[in-house]
Amino acid sequence: MSLGSIVSLAWSSLNSRRGSAILTMMAVAVAVMLFLGVDKLRTSARESFNNTIAGTDLIVGARTSPVSVMLFSVFHIGDPSANVTWKSVEWMKSRPEIDWIVPISLGDNHKGYRVVGTTPDFFDHYAFRNQQHIQFAEGARFDDLFDVVIGSAVARELSYKLGDKITLSHGAGIDFSGGHDNLPFQISGILKPTGTPVDRSVLVSLPAIKAIHVGWETGSRSAVVNIITPDRVRNMNLETDSVSAALVGLKGNNPFLIKRTIDSYREEALVAAIPTLAISEIWKLVGVVENVLLAVSAFVIFVGLISILTSIMTSVRERRREMAVLRAIGAGPAHIMLLLISEATLLAAIGALTGIVLTYLAILSIAPIIETNFGLALSTGLPGLTDLTVLGCVTLFAAVLGIIPAWQALRNSLADGLSVKL
Repeated sequence: MSLGSIVSLAWSSLNSRRGSAILTMMAVAVAVMLFLGVDKLRTSARESFNNTIAGTDLIVGARTSPVSVMLFSVFHIGDPSANVTWKSVEWMKSRPEIDWIVPISLGDNHKGYRVVGTTPDFFDHYAFRNQQHIQFAEGARFDDLFDVVIGSAVARELSYKLGDKITLSHGAGIDFSGGHDNLPFQISGILKPTGTPVDRSVLVSLPAIKAIHVGWETGSRSAVVNIITPDRVRNMNLETDSVSAALVGLKGNNPFLIKRTIDSYREEALVAAIPTLAISEIWKLVGVVENVLLAVSAFVIFVGLISILTSIMTSVRERRREMAVLRAIGAGPAHIMLLLISEATLLAAIGALTGIVLTYLAILSIAPIIETNFGLALSTGLPGLTDLTVLGCVTLFAAVLGIIPAWQALRNSLADGLSVKL
């Protein structure tokens, strides 16, 4: 009996028990789909995380850990421990190694969305995935003191449009009872989605940040705020004294030299974070979680393989006469074992292939939704090495597990002869 005949016989045997075979294959398919789905999400999350900022060589903040600077300045998580004086910003601008610098000021919010004070250069130099720059869906960058540019998520979730009036609130994260409602802003631009925290940002100019804090010098609202109007504040000195951090682009390709210079700056305690290194450190903090998810998914695949073993073991008890007949017509022990191993292999291979197909169909259907709502760009390319590895491993392990019922069937056929002993 040739190997092709054995595989054909195994297929016919599965077809005769198609109900249980389909259920077993679907169990494997769902397990593989879960594993690959978690892996795709993990990989896409890491890529999106790494591509949140591109083209920026350094991020400079007050002395703290580089990870902390990265978190509050780019991901808007947490707050700076202190500000960077404008004198230090000017010093950095004067350095011959520095090509451009974009200061940012944080500390306020609009209905929970982070307010970012910056300069118009932000729209020219901030880049993300594959060196893409910020683009406007509508309108343009802020020009007037009370112009505001909003991210795509802010516009979508709050149903804002160009020309709408909004007010900012003092403090980050939530709306406080004391706000900057005396100085309304007008939406001058709405950004296209970027898949970064910019989508959930409200961008204003640095003078605007200074203007809304007139009367808040002590950290709380004073009576002066009640008499501050847009016309009056326009005539005040709105020069920036300090900022939360600064995004820096260099002329050369070696950020370590200027990082050392900034870190040792004697006039002020500063730290320069290299984005790629800081992001790697941040990802290490969440690496345990992704490993746990993969372990759980791998366990689910193991359960799916056990279902194959259970299905074939159950069928062996019901097919003792069939095995005995095969032995009687000349099938050797190896043929009996190969038959049942082939059944296990076919169940696993078809189930795994189905799981891979379902995974990519699911990705194609939900990728636009995930990217729009969570800023996560799922890869929709052709199956890669990971998919083939999973297919191969699942099929191989199923073949190995198939040895158990195959051995049991061989023992039964030798003992039973042509009669089944009940």
